Amino acid sequence: MKHTTIIVLAGLVLVSAFAKAQTSLDKEINAIEDKVIEWRRDFHQNPELGNREFKTAEKIATHLKSLGMEVQTEVAKTGVVGILKGKKPGKVLALRADIDGLPVEERADLPFKSTAKGEYRGEEVPVMHACGHDTHIAILMGVAEVLAKNNDFAGTIKFIFQPAEEGAPPGEEGGAELMVKENVLKNPDVDAIFGLHIGSGQEVNTLAYKPAGIMAASQSFEINVKGKQSHGSTPWTSIDPIMASVKIIDGLQTIISRESPLTQEAAVLSIGKITSGVRSNIIPETAQIIGTLRTLDPEMQGMINKRMEEMVPAIAAAYRAEATIDIATGYPITYNDPKLTAQMLPSLEKAAGKENVKLIKAITGAEDFSFFAQEVPGLYFFLGGKTPGSTEVFPHHTPDFFIDESGLLLGVRTFVQMTQDYLGN
Repeated sequence: MKHTTIIVLAGLVLVSAFAKAQTSLDKEINAIEDKVIEWRRDFHQNPELGNREFKTAEKIATHLKSLGMEVQTEVAKTGVVGILKGKKPGKVLALRADIDGLPVEERADLPFKSTAKGEYRGEEVPVMHACGHDTHIAILMGVAEVLAKNNDFAGTIKFIFQPAEEGAPPGEEGGAELMVKENVLKNPDVDAIFGLHIGSGQEVNTLAYKPAGIMAASQSFEINVKGKQSHGSTPWTSIDPIMASVKIIDGLQTIISRESPLTQEAAVLSIGKITSGVRSNIIPETAQIIGTLRTLDPEMQGMINKRMEEMVPAIAAAYRAEATIDIATGYPITYNDPKLTAQMLPSLEKAAGKENVKLIKAITGAEDFSFFAQEVPGLYFFLGGKTPGSTEVFPHHTPDFFIDESGLLLGVRTFVQMTQDYLGN
């Protein structure tokens, strides 16, 4: 009986010590919110395009070095990696944030509105964090600070700040794919990787997840059409590449609406740019079409690619023009390892409350986190960024894109909780 009493008392002491440690950690997480918001606003006001995130990377590296981490810079051109070792050996966990902005002109009326400029496809363009990557950076910097002060875990954490998630400039490599090539998941070898994405249409203080495929494979494509130039007053002496382009665009949509089994999985084909001509009275010689394809099933992707390659030159020929199509390999499906997802679901629920964690269907957005998840088990989830009760939502990649900053702290708390639980604390 005496031994039992001693064991019970020892257990109570351990529970009490754990509770105190957890309370202290919670206070540190809550205390970092102002810093996270300040960092986010700074990055938002000073965005940089993919493979050109020089000042962004410098700020990240300075912060990680101030925490006493081993820091690697110029990873995949402008990426930064911080390595934090626990007090005991154990598994290696990677946490990832993307850091690039987009060629979008901000319209939202914010005191930290972006007026930055950059170069994209040879043109000067406005630059904006129109997809929330500024929040991802700030959240992960906050997580790094909290865990650097509480490193009594077993194992190692790699903080991966990844450039060019939105795609590298034409003719360059970049993003997660290049990071994998440069062995960012090696030395020490990563056992699992977690990532998040904020959502302007998802309420703050909520999380969303899905086992297996959560985001679509993404491919960009370029179509070049060649006709015959002529005066606009005599179109019969031309071979009109604009007319051929219109018919090609129309025809491509029928692959989705008439040939794809959409009850099996979603597929989306969108044209983002068509360029041709210089004057109102000249039928030009050439036209160019640029677009994107999103698929959630590899077999459907293969079928659609094949039909695009067959259809484009055939439609152009029907209008006496010539056309070629180049379809990029693109991003794979973002795949959440089912076993890892099941293992970490209780962590998501502890961080946000079970009622605030939602199981969702796959979406047709794409993410190059998929390259990491092809190499090691990965879990990618969504963090709410929509003001409760708001009736107006501005989509990602648009000039009015807006994020409610009150949801950023949950991002920090969730990453910290997942890290603690995965590394066995």
